[in-house]
Amino acid sequence: MAKYGEGDKRWIVEDRPDGANVHNWHWAETDCLEWSRNLLSKLLNNLTILDGEGNLFIKINKVEKVEGEAYVNVRKGKIIPGYELHVVLSWQGEAKDSEGNSLLKADGSVEIPYISDENADEDPEIRVTVKDEGPIAKTLKDAMFAKGKPVVEDKVRVYVQTMAKGGPAKEELETKKVEKKGQPVTGASVTKVSVSPVVEKKEVKKEGFKTISLTEKFSCRAKDLFEILMDENRWKGFTQSNARISKEVGGEFSIFDGSVTGRNLELQEGKLIVQQWRFGNWPDGIVSKVRLTFDEPEPGITIVKVVHTDIPEEDRYGNETVVENTERGWRDLILNKIRAVFGFGI
Repeated sequence: MAKYGEGDKRWIVEDRPDGANVHNWHWAETDCLEWSRNLLSKLLNNLTILDGEGNLFIKINKVEKVEGEAYVNVRKGKIIPGYELHVVLSWQGEAKDSEGNSLLKADGSVEIPYISDENADEDPEIRVTVKDEGPIAKTLKDAMFAKGKPVVEDKVRVYVQTMAKGGPAKEELETKKVEKKGQPVTGASVTKVSVSPVVEKKEVKKEGFKTISLTEKFSCRAKDLFEILMDENRWKGFTQSNARISKEVGGEFSIFDGSVTGRNLELQEGKLIVQQWRFGNWPDGIVSKVRLTFDEPEPGITIVKVVHTDIPEEDRYGNETVVENTERGWRDLILNKIRAVFGFGI
């Protein structure tokens, strides 16, 4: 994920003297790190986990640390959130006997090492530690994990959904829409931005869905590229994530730690791959289709064309960045990774 403030200068454009971003054509980027700290603190501070159940009393004290980056990009009214956060919470617990006498008071921490937009549809890893090493402290720790983990996951989902809707940029967008009503910008010239078209996006007749087309050139044989895309061990290597891939027509596959699943529809070695693809954060029942064709105009030079159809415009959270994220994934996480890892650059 690109770091905040390090976007491609072809896209991030200096503010106009009149402050206008006509039609939201240029990227408008908002730093959301401090806003994220405040929201997570509001969601997680002073949170009761157990209030006497099993004679245990446990609560989350406060958010101790939020590190990383968080931002929201807005272009042509579309919201594209980005964040990678490391969060640490403090908690305390007390165990009492049946008569209400205190047996032990202990405290510890809850660590959420990785909250990321790339894993927005997955619950994050949660680690619980306690400072005391005795058996009662272990009971408190186990109870904190068992009962506190679902509560923390629920609060993190609220943060993820709020970022998907624009975070602090949402109010700004709504304010600008109100201000623009009946107040057209006059005498303003629109800055033209020259962008090399890498991806061609075409609307399909099916309402609410889009198609992405990419054409890339590789310095390799077509059969080698085909084998890489159908080999789960090589997928694990160049994506650094778990993969399970059947090489049979009708067989199923799972890539990117299960974030993408699907089925092989048609396979022609070195020539064609046709698959059904589904992302975990898409609405239920939606399946897209991927068609990869391999052409070798001369030995050692392969041109692959990717056509990905029936991509929904919104995910299950109402986030309208599915097409952009899918295109970015194909280009940055698959094709460019293969080119870099296996030395297939032109």
